[in-house]
Amino acid sequence: MNQVMKILTIVSTIFIPLTFIAGIYGMNFVHMPELEYKFSYLIIWILFIVLFIGMMLFFKRKKWF
Repeated sequence: MNQVMKILTIVSTIFIPLTFIAGIYGMNFVHMPELEYKFSYLIIWILFIVLFIGMMLFFKRKKWF
């Protein structure tokens, strides 16, 4: 049971920030300065990937998996 809870914690910890960022940018805001930039979509995807890799490395160093 402890191993299952650890895996569920890792999965939720990785996906909660990504879901939050996607939720913010999925809303129909008119006055978001980031939406006017040419590379804002690319920057958000880079942020997603960096967050994902950073959390994976963090959990690897903690020897959670």
